[in-house]
Amino acid sequence: MSHKVYILRFSNNSLYIGQTNNISQRLIDHKNKATRAAKFSKENGDFELVYQEDYKTQLESMRREKQLKGWT
Repeated sequence: MSHKVYILRFSNNSLYIGQTNNISQRLIDHKNKATRAAKFSKENGDFELVYQEDYKTQLESMRREKQLKGWT
């Protein structure tokens, strides 16, 4: 199963970084402000997917997500 790290840009120009094994469902969750959606996406309005990377394992995607979130 493929895992992805993705970046969303919100209408207020803020960025959200996440990881998932089902990008299409995750984007639907963010868009619909579903219970599973991140609190950040629920509070920041409309967004667009601006970047994504593929990884073979969840551990690899989690490490990359952590690395990206550590950047300024």
